[in-house]
Amino acid sequence: MGALKGRTPLRFTTQTLLLQLGVVALVVLLSSAVHAWLTYERLGREAENQALTLARTVASDPAVRAEVQQISARPGTPPPAELLAGPLMAAAEGARARTGALFVVVTDETGLRLAHPDADRLGQRVSTDPSEALSGKEVTTRNTGTLGPSAGAKVPVFAPGSSAVVGEVSVGYSTETIGQSLARDIVPIALTAAGALLAGVLVSFLLRHRLRRLTLGLEPEEISTLVHDQVAVLQGVDDGVIGVSADGRISVFNAAARRMLAQPDLAGTSWAAAPVPVPLKALTRPDAAEGDAVEFLAGGRVLVASARKALHGREDLGWVVMLRDRTELQQLTRQLDAVGTMSTALRAQRHEFANQLHTIAGFMSIGQHQQARDYLARLAATGPLKFPVEQAELLQDPYLQAFLGAKGVEADERGVSLRLGPETLVRGHVIEPQEVTTVLGNLIDNAVNAAVAGAAADRWVEVEVLDAPGDGGAAGTLHIIVGDSGDGLPGGGDGFTAAGGGGADGGAEDVFAEGFTTSGQPARAGAGQGLGLALARQLARRRGGDVTVLERGAPGGPGAVFMATLPGTIADSTEGDNDV
Repeated sequence: MGALKGRTPLRFTTQTLLLQLGVVALVVLLSSAVHAWLTYERLGREAENQALTLARTVASDPAVRAEVQQISARPGTPPPAELLAGPLMAAAEGARARTGALFVVVTDETGLRLAHPDADRLGQRVSTDPSEALSGKEVTTRNTGTLGPSAGAKVPVFAPGSSAVVGEVSVGYSTETIGQSLARDIVPIALTAAGALLAGVLVSFLLRHRLRRLTLGLEPEEISTLVHDQVAVLQGVDDGVIGVSADGRISVFNAAARRMLAQPDLAGTSWAAAPVPVPLKALTRPDAAEGDAVEFLAGGRVLVASARKALHGREDLGWVVMLRDRTELQQLTRQLDAVGTMSTALRAQRHEFANQLHTIAGFMSIGQHQQARDYLARLAATGPLKFPVEQAELLQDPYLQAFLGAKGVEADERGVSLRLGPETLVRGHVIEPQEVTTVLGNLIDNAVNAAVAGAAADRWVEVEVLDAPGDGGAAGTLHIIVGDSGDGLPGGGDGFTAAGGGGADGGAEDVFAEGFTTSGQPARAGAGQGLGLALARQLARRRGGDVTVLERGAPGGPGAVFMATLPGTIADSTEGDNDV
């Protein structure tokens, strides 16, 4: 029992092979047996027909008919010696010798033998029932008589010139002769069966090999477990997973990939014809470097994709493409940068605020009350905290004040002055801070980069922000206009760079293409460059707005002017205070 328990179970492919071999052997044996039986039946029918033909020939012989009638008319039966020397015996034996029959028997109307191969049985009644033939019917039979098993026929003998039955002729061929014929025919049957069995064995081995290759040598239980694990993993992760088989068809397209790319399930379709962004397909080209990451926009999202070869041993299974959503990460990074910049500014301002308090305390301690009042009036006019953003009081929304203040500090560190335009007026409060941050932050960052790279000595960025109330109490629209002192867009001699082919001949719309960057260096894969303006436009258009170029600018300044329209991002200040 211990040996049985420790025995390794047969693999599924081996079980399948053995089952196939068993089925093939069973089918071949059954087919051979049926074929042999049909052959035996065919030979038996041929023997019966041959016996029937011979019996008719003998029974229709005029001499036989006359002799049988004469003997039947006599009282009693002639003695065996007379029958042995008579014409009936000669005719019957002559026919038997010529045809190779087992026996040719002639009887009278009572069934007594008048001719028989065995002389000792002459004058005796036949061993099989002759009643049907004596009633005028022709019959074929298979039975065992005194001479052994046979297939034969019985034919009535009619009196000459009459329909009266005066006897019958019985002819039989030995079934042993049929068996000998079958033995001769069984050789090709056996060869055919052996060939069929050999072909079945060969096909079974080929099917086993193909089955092992298709299942990668895995057992059904392992395949079932893999399927469950695949479903659990692919549908449970937040990353998009696309599987491309070796024949170029999409085999896996999980829910996260469908959500990120805004596509239905593309499993089963051709990868080359699939409606997915071109950067994804470029990752699986034969000359693509495995593991390289590419950043692109899809459905208003910033996605990072990478691809790796899928191998099982030495077998190439295709590609696995991974998608990760970096939209929220970029938005959070931008907000954290703003918060960090503001924190740095506030720490600097804390020292200035402490110095101002010490100054006021000094005036009070020496009794210079009027000077203290004048000093406080000057502080009230400029605000307790001084950001390098002119006319910040035009923004009533604290979120915009804080964000633009942080951007002003950041720009001031790069030698650029950030100011608000004279038409700026925001009376409501922002209700979509993430999208406003993305669009406004990208436009300001690009403008600062352009101002730094420009030829003008006075480097500045001007922002105008206006809000328009919505209809029927709906959220209003935020209008943003950003200009700079740079050298304008490509074509006007500016310092912008279009990664991937913008060049100096690019038009105004080129700045919204993926890969365009205001940096002096080409965009680097995975660095987050070249996506800001494209993402800003997609976000604005998704809300029903847009980001456009109002002026291209000129070399030496002023630079380009951008306008963004963001519907549904501003609410009336009477609806509540902004707690952002």
